[in-house]
Amino acid sequence: MAVETDVKGKLIAEYKRADKDTGSPEVQIALSTTRIRELTEHLKTHAKDHHSRRGLLLLVGKQRRLLNYLKDTDIERYRALVGKLGIRR
Repeated sequence: MAVETDVKGKLIAEYKRADKDTGSPEVQIALSTTRIRELTEHLKTHAKDHHSRRGLLLLVGKQRRLLNYLKDTDIERYRALVGKLGIRR
């Protein structure tokens, strides 16, 4: 269920800011967005999977905090990332 290595590598390559960047807010938000979409699809078919639902809620909260940080730090990077990922905010 986790993000596969090749998909993760492509996401990091697409959203990184520097050469060896894996921890910037953009990369973290992109990875969590992919995971949130996977869990959402999983929960459509497995409605009673409450453990995965809790994980999804934790991920959504973490993503919200990262987006708030990015918005407070650099509004242009925030707007570009939200537009690129298609996140409703």
